[in-house]
Amino acid sequence: MNDLSHPAVADAARYFDTWVAFRQQYDRVPGIQAAVLHEDKLLLSSAHGLADVEHGVALTPQHLFRIASHSKTFTATAVLQLAEREQLRLDDPAVQWLPFLRDTPLAAVTVRELLGHGGGVVRDSRDGDFWQLAHAFPDEDRLRDILLDDGAGVLPANERFKYSNIGYSMLGMIVAAASGRPYHAYVHEHIVEALSLENTGPEYDPARAGDYATGYTALSYADRRIPIDHVDTAAMAAATGFFSTAEDLVHYVAAHFHGDTRLVSDASKRLMQRAEWKVEGRGDAEYGLGFGRSMIGGRLVFGHGGGYPGHITRTSFDPAGRLAVSVLTNAIDGPAQMLADGLIRLVNLAQTASQQLTPSPADLSRFTGRFASMWRVFDVVDLAGRLFLLDPTDRDPTEEPMRLAVVDDHTLRIAGGTGYAPVGETIRYHFGVDGVASVQAFAMTAHPIDRVARAVRTRDRVSPGTPLVTNGAGDAPTR
Repeated sequence: MNDLSHPAVADAARYFDTWVAFRQQYDRVPGIQAAVLHEDKLLLSSAHGLADVEHGVALTPQHLFRIASHSKTFTATAVLQLAEREQLRLDDPAVQWLPFLRDTPLAAVTVRELLGHGGGVVRDSRDGDFWQLAHAFPDEDRLRDILLDDGAGVLPANERFKYSNIGYSMLGMIVAAASGRPYHAYVHEHIVEALSLENTGPEYDPARAGDYATGYTALSYADRRIPIDHVDTAAMAAATGFFSTAEDLVHYVAAHFHGDTRLVSDASKRLMQRAEWKVEGRGDAEYGLGFGRSMIGGRLVFGHGGGYPGHITRTSFDPAGRLAVSVLTNAIDGPAQMLADGLIRLVNLAQTASQQLTPSPADLSRFTGRFASMWRVFDVVDLAGRLFLLDPTDRDPTEEPMRLAVVDDHTLRIAGGTGYAPVGETIRYHFGVDGVASVQAFAMTAHPIDRVARAVRTRDRVSPGTPLVTNGAGDAPTR
């Protein structure tokens, strides 16, 4: 799917930002940073919530996140650059660049196999508690010891997709050996500086300590979150060390759109984006050389996620449609993948609407907004000149969209939806001096969500005859 309508993408991005803001509170995530790019235009760069809960610091689009396994895409890009310059070959055995591996099971594993996670390499060694900050990440001496361990080659090469942080740490050593420069120096010059990414780097930068969003623990094992300190990932930087912002990341993956040769040629992009492996147990997910790939509603999407202590992140892009989205969260259970996928699905819905439905001549902005009753929250959204009713509490708000038709300047009709949708029924608006005062929908009265939230903050209880919000100009009597 390509030939995306820019207005449709812009509408999707506009609503996406409000959905991200909703999910930040609904999922109790400290903060979420997001960006959307289409063609060469940055459509969204926003932040919601807090960068530091304890000190009440608001999150901004400029706060830095540890983007963890996004680092693999930078490493793979560096490898393809070196291959284009004939400084290495993808079929070189690891031992050619790492002679200490001679006479070990990993000696014959090729650069290509490492890039595609087909080398059978141990994921994180026998002791991966550095991920829990029990001890430091491996330095180069410790990494060598891990690679020389009899258990480092867990499976025969090319048996199956086997994700490996240690394998990509090997690639960092190979980039350094083939380029004749330290890994950090090479990627900074040939990728970060080449794209003028001012808020991106290959490893934690203590000089910018105050610019990082604080990371937090999960709610799956406790009813509160506590901060997690940032650490250096040492010799594993090529697998998991990078930091960035959502805005920088969408500009970075835009360099992997077809026709952009700032980093690598289109021939190298085709290699990186071609499926090397099917990822077992993940539906139609596949992996290329440094990038994952999957179909989202008929759209082939590439990208990578990242899991660092306290930060969960995801960046996805459609090189044919020239679309990119990045979502960065500062909690170890942050919904970055769900939100990034959601943007792609919203774009698909908006694009389908622009192609199949006749736009309304009415002023649709008078109807749009987020509304709530005691029972539900719903959004009325303008996508490409067509109105939809979406549920922001759904992990995929486009899964059961209701199409809305304008009846008059106070009324909408539910024109389409699933079998349980009240198709054919109307939604009646009541307007006040400040816009929508209330909405009659689903046989109940709903109000703008801010008003309902205010009522909850000021009420002790809902009782017969005293609903949460009255139909009049004010809320029900407060305590």
